[in-house]
Amino acid sequence: MCLAIPAQIKEMNDMRGKVGLSGNIRETDLSLIDDPKIGDWVLLHAGFAIEKLDEEDALETLKMFGELEEAAGQIDES
Repeated sequence: MCLAIPAQIKEMNDMRGKVGLSGNIRETDLSLIDDPKIGDWVLLHAGFAIEKLDEEDALETLKMFGELEEAAGQIDES
């Protein structure tokens, strides 16, 4: 299974950029999306921005990931 995570473009240099992801900055390839701009939200997978998405969808997805992480921490593994 593959997982793509929402991230926001913070810096750009042609088709390379840096995106913000959970407080971290990651280098990414922007060549797979049309007309990337600083501030755009993208889905990040394996170092590539694979799709643009709107801010509302990005924040909702990040919220759901946070809820899953919280729930996973509550699982009793005994």
